[in-house]
Amino acid sequence: MTFTLRVTPLQRSTNTNFSIRGFGNGSNNTGIEPSVGVFIDGVYRSRAAAQIGDLPRLQQVEVLSGPQSTLFGKNASAGVISVRTAGPSFVEQAKVELGIGNFNQRLLKGYYTNSITEELAFSVSGGLNKRDGYTESVVGLDDMNNRDRWNIRGQALYQPTEDTSIRLIADYSEIDERCCTVADVINGPTTAAVRALGGTVLDVEDQFEFKSALNQDPNNTVEDGGISVQVDVDYDSFALTSITAFRKNTSSYDSDVDYTSLDILTETGATDIETFTQEFRLTSTGDNEFDWMIGGFYFSEEVDTGDVLYYGDGTRPFFNLLGLQPLLETAEDLYAFPRNAFFAANNFLATDFLQENDAFSLFATVDYDLSDRLTATVGFSYTDDEKDVSVAQIHNETLSAIDFDTDPTVFGVPLSFIPDLQPFVPTLKGVQFLPPQLVFPNEVESGNTSDSKTTWSVRLAYEVNQNFNIFATAATGFKASSWNLSRDTRPFASDQSALETANLTRANQSYGTRYAGPEESTVYELGVKARFKRGAFNITLFDQTIEGFQSSIFVGTGFVLANAGEQSTQGIEFDSSFNLTDNLVLSFGGTILDPVYDSFVGANGVDGPVDLSGTMPAGIHERSFVGGLTYNVDLGEGMYGFIRTDYIYESEAQIVENVPPELTREVGTLNASAGLSMDNGVSVKIWVRNLNNDEYFLSAFPPLFKAAVLTLTLTNLERLVQRYPMSFNRKCR
Repeated sequence: MTFTLRVTPLQRSTNTNFSIRGFGNGSNNTGIEPSVGVFIDGVYRSRAAAQIGDLPRLQQVEVLSGPQSTLFGKNASAGVISVRTAGPSFVEQAKVELGIGNFNQRLLKGYYTNSITEELAFSVSGGLNKRDGYTESVVGLDDMNNRDRWNIRGQALYQPTEDTSIRLIADYSEIDERCCTVADVINGPTTAAVRALGGTVLDVEDQFEFKSALNQDPNNTVEDGGISVQVDVDYDSFALTSITAFRKNTSSYDSDVDYTSLDILTETGATDIETFTQEFRLTSTGDNEFDWMIGGFYFSEEVDTGDVLYYGDGTRPFFNLLGLQPLLETAEDLYAFPRNAFFAANNFLATDFLQENDAFSLFATVDYDLSDRLTATVGFSYTDDEKDVSVAQIHNETLSAIDFDTDPTVFGVPLSFIPDLQPFVPTLKGVQFLPPQLVFPNEVESGNTSDSKTTWSVRLAYEVNQNFNIFATAATGFKASSWNLSRDTRPFASDQSALETANLTRANQSYGTRYAGPEESTVYELGVKARFKRGAFNITLFDQTIEGFQSSIFVGTGFVLANAGEQSTQGIEFDSSFNLTDNLVLSFGGTILDPVYDSFVGANGVDGPVDLSGTMPAGIHERSFVGGLTYNVDLGEGMYGFIRTDYIYESEAQIVENVPPELTREVGTLNASAGLSMDNGVSVKIWVRNLNNDEYFLSAFPPLFKAAVLTLTLTNLERLVQRYPMSFNRKCR
């Protein structure tokens, strides 16, 4: 069990957020690389879409809390998840795994490894995961939240000498699913308009009935693949490691983003990411009083991402029924547009971003034995990161392109100058959802950021005896600037004067952020590690701060990206395992956190910008505990069995900052499993997740037409992404 790590799936198959000790970002906006770095077999995976594949023969999974920039070359300001798989074996081995579960789940996995020559071995593995959707479409579409994934992976291991090994890994995977379930929690007066137009409205009291009334399937596809080569060479007093990797990830989606059975808003999007990484490490070998490691890391990535937002056949009728028809028709007449030109079907906004990122880091650590029991570790890392970003746009959304304060009507004056109509101008501005975007680079905005930083770490570890150790750590971390690669990117207010002087501003120009500046983290830790005959426990007290934490939040038309001035968490994390009897094992662990925004002015709240300084960040549970009991039994004749149950508790927490505070999440989930293994290699396992049918929400966001809802003083239709229902599975190997 990992107590400090939290993994949250969000609106699409590609959007999964990793957080450690409450710190984590990088979902929903391709421009944000996560603060929690993920490395698989030493290769950095820059986005969640490249991190979610199935892996065979897991050898080790490490979750490292706090900044790790002196050990890992890229984006480890909040922590690292390091996954390692077993390499090919020179001894023939094979494994086949079959599984079935509820919702018609079918699992098939296979693995085979053997030698080709005395110096060369290989392995090949693959998997298939299919499951029907568990969210029913009440309008006759396919069920949502299905599983349809497959993967294949091949490895070769070449050992020409005892001191040299070369490991080649190539993998490819695909996802083609309908994701994810979204439920309304507040039905306001706009519900009547949906019903009047023939739309289906689900009861907000049945949020966990797993029903959907979308007018099109939310299709998600992901294609991910790559190749890596790791070379290890042992010399007399040190070892050289080189890891070279290239990866490509392509994803796309189609979404009904009005989340009704009417054809009001449709969004499509696609992202292509190509990543090249190269790492070199030199590490001392042998039993030395003084051990060292030095290395370098190079990263080059190109991201091409974009989306198109379409109005549908139901958009104009929807706004007409909200009482806007006379005002819209008057504005169309005054600006010489044909009737029903505003909110016409297939009006759209298409945006495409290109980001090129080049970065390198140099890092080193030194371990020095001050005595037989006391070891000091010192590390440093220098990081240099440069990003070049450009944006292109095609805009034909008629209404949002009009500036009612400056564009003349047929009478030769702007609408805001006509006394009888002047009071209605704010309402018209309130429904200009998609104003044309100022593209860049331009004369004022370069589209470039260049960041560099030196980080360090210091650690003292004292071995009290062979069973008891204490340690103290101080470390810093760094993550470079992240660009807002969404349609809501806007120039900084500091550039307004220069943009106006250069005559670059667009109709209804507004200001916000193009990017969030770097994150800089600091952590202080004091901990204990103990091992005894019948158990073990680890406890760490920590004080962790991130200055400039990169916050991304959905505001109805896009994502606002900003730096929190400072976010900090003081807390304790612990895990333990005790053999209550020879057969019964108790495991218990958790985190107790005291998170706070020390400074966050201009954050996005329910009704616009707010000062969150001194408040607790949303989405972080102050208390999280996991407890488990495992009973192991020797059945004789080469058969062994186990029965296990565990319970997960997470205290109540507000979901996100820009929805009403009463929308919270509290988790109390019971799981169970049982298994049987035999000396001949056959094993059977049965598990049930969410045995008590615990109900909670994963995330929440405002509707796309929130601006209009506010302007017309209508109640918001807040939406939430639901949790998983109870599921069970039976596996046989």
